[in-house]
Amino acid sequence: MTTYDLALIGFGGVNRTLAELIHTRGNSLEAELGFGLRIVAITDLRLGSLVQPEGIDLAVALGLTGDGASFAQHGGSAAPDNEAVIKTCSADIVVEATFTNPDDGEPAVSHVRWALEAGKHVCTTNKGPVALRGRELTELARRQGVHFEFEGSVMSGTPVIRLAKQMFSGLRLGGFEGIMNGTSNYVLGRMEAGLGLQEAVREAQDLGYAEANPSADVEGFDVQLKVLILANELLDAGLELRDIARQGISSVTVQDVRQASLDGKRWKLVGSARRNADGSVTAGVAPVALPLDHGLAGVSGATNAVAFTTDLLGQVTVSGPGAGRVETAYALLSDIIAMHAGMTTQASTSKVVANA
Repeated sequence: MTTYDLALIGFGGVNRTLAELIHTRGNSLEAELGFGLRIVAITDLRLGSLVQPEGIDLAVALGLTGDGASFAQHGGSAAPDNEAVIKTCSADIVVEATFTNPDDGEPAVSHVRWALEAGKHVCTTNKGPVALRGRELTELARRQGVHFEFEGSVMSGTPVIRLAKQMFSGLRLGGFEGIMNGTSNYVLGRMEAGLGLQEAVREAQDLGYAEANPSADVEGFDVQLKVLILANELLDAGLELRDIARQGISSVTVQDVRQASLDGKRWKLVGSARRNADGSVTAGVAPVALPLDHGLAGVSGATNAVAFTTDLLGQVTVSGPGAGRVETAYALLSDIIAMHAGMTTQASTSKVVANA
């Protein structure tokens, strides 16, 4: 049975949860999926780097929390050594889950590029490389004959990209609109309950929904990246970040929320794109007061939803968890499953051609 060796770049919540999943359910996953998973390298800003081609003892790795401990105490290095690990370790698949940089995507862009150039498959939850360098990296993967998967970059474990690509065959997509940020959605919901914006943000921070600097969520940067990914991947828009108009929810007041309620509406931060008559695509992010009978008006909390406009089916909505460590770790697993399916199909096709 095939076993894929993994290198985890970043050992925060998402990759740590993936490691826990492999550690606790590895045998059952192998039986269910038809392939095994083994982690042979881990890098982390706090813990350093650890490379063990025979497989890392995940009980030991998961037991390190960064409180003065590092991989140097277990045969590794106190330094992350990302470039060296990515380029030289024996991993088949590099799993990139470092922080998102909305300006230039670094260092994640380099992580992905190094792996692809080394002939390694890559899956990532990082929006930066996909939104800002997606076309370039996808072309590099094609030339190298490897896979570049990024399902978790938009709606965590909810397979919006893969579903649209695989299940919408024969349909013409005219555009989409969606709620793609759980933090801003939570804040707007709490403002409906009477809280001011800052009070609602502080509550979201206390609950772990919002970062110490909440601007990526509140000002719409997170959704802007996600809209760019969907527009380019599903509408072949060829857009850049500057083409996506952006307005966050900081301009929405408690009075706005109260008035919307009186008018039978509800404020939501909506990311959207539409194909114009000339074939171009217009996209943006903005708070919108939606009628209560609108399909997105009832989406609450960390739930995300994207409604696609199609020519034959009308509107098709995909809804599911848009955040969470377990959900996002599952997105990485789903990427690996897709890679396996693609490699299996490719091997079968090559065998048929060889026997022809």
